Amino acid sequence: MGILYYIIKVIITSGLVILVSEIAKKNGILAGLFASVPIVSFLAIIWIYIETKDVKKIAELSNDIFWLVLPSLSFFILFPILLGKNMRFGWAMLLSTVIMIILYSILILLLKRNWS
Repeated sequence: MGILYYIIKVIITSGLVILVSEIAKKNGILAGLFASVPIVSFLAIIWIYIETKDVKKIAELSNDIFWLVLPSLSFFILFPILLGKNMRFGWAMLLSTVIMIILYSILILLLKRNWS
């Protein structure tokens, strides 16, 4: 795969993030819909398939993504609650992120123990 291929990957991937942020300025529900679709996962799966055609690797990635989505949900539950309690944006973002990272760490330890 050449440099042009990587440039195309960067343009498509970053373009989708920019698109969601621009849509969010006008329509939160529509932006939420686009953001909730696992765009990064879709793109990673597509890029891996194009590059390797290794469907076993893709199936493993898909399974890992499923389990690791669960801790990320804590952020989307806690963050709006903290903002609703008038916590400053930065602190709410930080606390929600730290809790999410802790939950990620716990789940990764559990998964390693069960899959080893």
